Amino acid sequence: MTVTREITVRVLKHDGAEHRRWKATLSHREKDLIVLEAEFDIDVTHELLGQIKRNTRTIEYYWLNRWYNVFRFLKDDGSTRLWYCNINTPPQLERNTLSYIDLDIDILVQSDFSFQVLDEDEFETNSIMYGYSEKETSAAHSAVHEVMEMIEQRRFPFLLESSVFAVGNL
Repeated sequence: MTVTREITVRVLKHDGAEHRRWKATLSHREKDLIVLEAEFDIDVTHELLGQIKRNTRTIEYYWLNRWYNVFRFLKDDGSTRLWYCNINTPPQLERNTLSYIDLDIDILVQSDFSFQVLDEDEFETNSIMYGYSEKETSAAHSAVHEVMEMIEQRRFPFLLESSVFAVGNL
């Protein structure tokens, strides 16, 4: 099913405080998978990603039943620059707002599929400060392993652009 509508994405900290917010367009919905397209509306300097220029396009993959999401950053020609994976609670979609709690751990994946797990120290600190439950802690660690396996096996969405929505990849 292909539809187009504006979605507000809200990233929350564990205490419910809003961390980030942006607008995106719903481009694909299939069962528990939601695919959004977005553009950065400001220039951003990121410690590992470098300069992210205004109008940089992303394709964002959210599963309503998984503890992670995946952002595919695009080059100007539409090819993949890199993937950035966030470990988080399963998102909630209410009306035109998609919200999730960021659980700090991230995975940076280069276009050659090399990757590094980031911010594990931040996860440990925040798990104490915010009192992450055993379920959240366990699910976050499992999500890291699941995403690493997806990368290593080149499973959706870590595919060549031509096969992003190929049957069986979702």
